[in-house]
Amino acid sequence: MTEMDEPLDFEFEEPTHVSPTITKKKKKVIGLDDLLNDFYQVKSDIPKKEPKRAKIRKSYDSDDDVDTREAELHNYVDKCQQQMNEISTDDQMPLWGLQVFGDQKAMPLLTFPEIRSCVLLQTFMGHENSLFELKNEEGEAFLEGLLVHGWLLKLVKNHGLVEKSIATWTFSLMLYSPKEELREAACEFWCSLLLPENQVDVVTFEMEWLPNHSELRQALEVYGFLLDSSSKSLSSMEIVDGDSDSAGPPQNIKSWIKYVSVCCQARSTCSIFSTSEVEDLITSVICLFLDRQLLGLSSALNDCLHSLVSFFSDDAFHSSCQKIAKAVTCRVPTDINCLRSVEIATGGDPRTKHLRSVLSFRFLVACFDNKLHDEERILRSLISINLKDKNCDLLKMYIHLVLVENWLFCNPLLKDKPIISEMWGACLRNCSCQITSTDLRSYASKVRSKASYLLQGSTTR
Repeated sequence: MTEMDEPLDFEFEEPTHVSPTITKKKKKVIGLDDLLNDFYQVKSDIPKKEPKRAKIRKSYDSDDDVDTREAELHNYVDKCQQQMNEISTDDQMPLWGLQVFGDQKAMPLLTFPEIRSCVLLQTFMGHENSLFELKNEEGEAFLEGLLVHGWLLKLVKNHGLVEKSIATWTFSLMLYSPKEELREAACEFWCSLLLPENQVDVVTFEMEWLPNHSELRQALEVYGFLLDSSSKSLSSMEIVDGDSDSAGPPQNIKSWIKYVSVCCQARSTCSIFSTSEVEDLITSVICLFLDRQLLGLSSALNDCLHSLVSFFSDDAFHSSCQKIAKAVTCRVPTDINCLRSVEIATGGDPRTKHLRSVLSFRFLVACFDNKLHDEERILRSLISINLKDKNCDLLKMYIHLVLVENWLFCNPLLKDKPIISEMWGACLRNCSCQITSTDLRSYASKVRSKASYLLQGSTTR
């Protein structure tokens, strides 16, 4: 046991000391060659750095020169922009518009003493069981209330008669009353009388008085209408823009337009106008389209024009178109306004197209001072125009193109005479070839684009 407790032999051995490995640093020996290489390397870098330093110094020194060049560039760009703006402004089409209405005259006095003695009113005043206690001087105010609320029309139909006093009173309210509710109610009263929704009502009452053409013409004169005569001097018609504060018609013109439209639609029930009177009304309505103050009534004017055109029989319409076109060309100048006069005849029906074609041809004749009346001579004159001439009026040429386009549009003359189609094509080719895309004259691009468009359309037919 004692032997087992004694320490082992290796416990008496001393630990072996291992000495650390000493690494010897090698010293780099810099020779003469290394020094020479470093010297030449530094010397070669000096020329590379000098241009950079010089460039930096030059950039600081040339700030003033850069500012001067930038200012010159800005001035050049501004000058080019100004020239482009002038070119684009010159190429804009002028605004159409004529001063159709001048100063209004004094409105007629709306005093109708005879209305108090009408039979319809007396039935209320003399009825024993009447709930109304009316005095004689209150009769007109009572009838106004009936008119505004729609009862007057029902009473007239039940009565079976439209008395002359009632008819003249309501007609005057429609054309001259400054009160909106009265003139609108009176207009509705007359429209319902002439064009009732129920056709049975047409024979249930009679009318003692109907307004004629002279009453409508007199109303336009009171409104200040300037174009009521073919002898009116065109120099007195001033072209105005949409913001003009010049005198215009009263609000009653709305009722005038609506009434004329209904009168033509009621031709089958009662004949109010003659053929010559409708021709005069169409001329007046076309002139109304030229007043920019009436742009808000374009839809009503369009309906009125279509109603007037539908008044004629097929045989009478073609001869009437010539008279209408002649009257219009005597009133409207051959500038941008003549295009407006032609373009208002919208619609795909044969009558409207024919009116548009006749109007265009009459304006073409007027453009040549009424010296050329033959179709071929007019086209030959257009072909002979030298569009390269700097003094050529390109706006006038543009107007000619639009007029010829509308004249030949849906015109049987184009199919019956191939020579017309060939001459028209030659005219269009002249416009598209003689005017280059770089031509900066006013309206040059308009004429060229219009001719190219029409030429392309004619070749695809």
